[in-house]
Amino acid sequence: MEPMTTVSEVINQLRKDGYTIDFNLDSKINPDEFVVDKHYRFEGATDPDDEAVVYAISSLNHDLKGILVNGYGINSNPVADEMIKSLKEREL
Repeated sequence: MEPMTTVSEVINQLRKDGYTIDFNLDSKINPDEFVVDKHYRFEGATDPDDEAVVYAISSLNHDLKGILVNGYGINSNPVADEMIKSLKEREL
């Protein structure tokens, strides 16, 4: 499999893997019930607006999997930043 090089490629693959909820849509989740399974960071080689992190998030107690996309640096969303800070990374 070739490496995924764009945000849209990662999102499409995560959707195929069952991550169908869009956590960017004003979602309010209990951080104790969710973990970050994976994250993918994209750096804008020529444009800082292309910098983003895609998070694959799942529930520990429910059958829920979704995606959160956030910029970083000056382009990050403070609400998404707080959500991610409160979640645990899944231990492998």
